[in-house]
Order: sequence, then C-alpha cells, then structure tokens
Amino acid sequence: MESEQLAKQLQEVLEDKKGVDIELMDLRGRTTFTDFFLVVTGTSSTHVAALADEVDRFASQNKVQILSHEGNRESKWVLVDLGDVIVHVFLAEARELYSLDKLWSQDTLLLNKRRDEEALDNEMSRLEAIEDEADEDEIKKDEDN
Repeated sequence: MESEQLAKQLQEVLEDKKGVDIELMDLRGRTTFTDFFLVVTGTSSTHVAALADEVDRFASQNKVQILSHEGNRESKWVLVDLGDVIVHVFLAEARELYSLDKLWSQDTLLLNKRRDEEALDNEMSRLEAIEDEADEDEIKKDEDN
C-alpha cells in the first residue's frame, strides 16, 4: 500500500473513532525517517488507547507491519510507527506540550534540509523521554500496588 493511501485510510479510521483535531502532515522530502505524521487527540486516556488500538487493528487487517508501538493504556501519548506513516495519539495537554504540529509546520526552520538530522535527533530524544516517563509511571503503579 502506498504511503499516502495508508495515511489517508488511517485518517478515516481515526475520524470514524471520533479522534479530535486530526492533522495529516506530509513530510516527504523534509525527512528521511517517514513520509507522513498523523496526529490526533483523544478525549481521555481510554479514548487514546482505543484510537491506538484501532490503528493496530487496521494495520493487522491490512498486513501493514508495525515497526514500533510506544506508550501504554494510561499514556498521554501513544506512538504507532508504521514506517512510512507514524501515528501520534495524544491527550490534549500532551499534544500542546510537545507541539509536533508547530515543530513540523510549514513555517518552521526545520524545513531547511540541513536541519533534518537535528530534527530527527530531537524527535528521537522526545520519543525516548516519553517512553521513559511511561516506564516510570508503570514502575510507580507497580510499587503502589
């Protein structure tokens, strides 16, 4: 399946599941690690998990390999990496905090190809920090139990 077709079909899936403020960002020619970001807001942690589960289900039904799935059922941000399309499912406050929409907007300096590697490094650092936060939350929950 072509990356653009995959991204648009996933966008429809997220719309059907009542995802909020869905933004499809075309990153072709701007980065080497993916073609599209699909960013969506869930209204609760349960909704975030349901949206991410629906992306997983769609990928499985369409034989699209999931390269990475970051975050868990209680996360404020879940990332599903399908290679050519990376889906970011946020709670509103996390989406505002990390501002991927602004980071990758047409108006940012990141359009400059010389900065692509820096952008990739920053994105990977952000994702690692989110994963670490999710791991710490999980450990804390285990300790509380």
